[in-house]
Amino acid sequence: MISRLCAMAMRAPRHHTLIFHRVLKAPDPMLPTEPLADWFDTLIEQLSRHYDFIPLGEAARRAADGELSGRTLSITFDDGYADNFEVALPILERHGVPGTFFVASGFLDGGMMWNDQIIEAVRRLDEGPLPVTVDGDQSDPQLGDADSRRNVAEQIIVAWKHLPHDERQQRVDELVSAGPQLPGNLMMTSDQVRAMSASGCAEIGGHTRNHPILTSLSSEQALEEIVSGKRDLEQIVGHPLRWFAYPNGKPGRDYAPEHVDLVRQAGFDGAVSTNWGTLDAKSDTFQVPRFTPWSRNVNRFSLDLARCHYGLM
Repeated sequence: MISRLCAMAMRAPRHHTLIFHRVLKAPDPMLPTEPLADWFDTLIEQLSRHYDFIPLGEAARRAADGELSGRTLSITFDDGYADNFEVALPILERHGVPGTFFVASGFLDGGMMWNDQIIEAVRRLDEGPLPVTVDGDQSDPQLGDADSRRNVAEQIIVAWKHLPHDERQQRVDELVSAGPQLPGNLMMTSDQVRAMSASGCAEIGGHTRNHPILTSLSSEQALEEIVSGKRDLEQIVGHPLRWFAYPNGKPGRDYAPEHVDLVRQAGFDGAVSTNWGTLDAKSDTFQVPRFTPWSRNVNRFSLDLARCHYGLM
């Protein structure tokens, strides 16, 4: 035990990057794991007492120069949900905490990602059997209360996640067409992205145009997704984007070494994955790991954050 504690004490200083997707105004039975505004506000307040929040670019610079203190955090959000602007950003501004918001540009101004189309369609369908077939399903899924709908939506997302893009979207369109029209305000508008970029607490990052699994595309298609998403957002915010987030973000499964090279080629300064871990002097700036404990108990969240920091998770 003593030797382990000594090893922990000698561990090189490192930086921790948190990943979020949404911050909700009120509980949603279809999204039970997404944080609520009050919880997020409390979390940022508590972490601010123990850590310095810094932008990703500053974290990368300190790591390269050997200036990490071991007490820094960065906040990131993926995809571009409207509640990032409406709920999360005001909380960050109130606490003076910077955040990086990675936006899939193709869903701005009324669009919706394929997984959210499934969730919102299943939420609105009539009670009874699911009107489409899910691969490998022999149980004839039934839609009833919120729990049943959430379970069915999760089942569909898992079954269709890694299908070829066109085939997956065809199945999603079939599901959506079986129910009422979906909302058009789930993702940010271009004006919201522009206003967010003007905040002293927000940096906009690239996340491709249509959020594809990069390993499912040809090299040419992957580069076009990376570059077009960057170009779209730069036209909105009026300045170059510096950071990129790989869609889904698991190295080896969702992106490969060739995609790291493509992100460099596109002109980004760095990129983040969804691999668990922390940033230190030896880290690849184009594969910065991120980790967010999901406990709703803020004290347990902080404890798990420390455990990850010391390589215990």
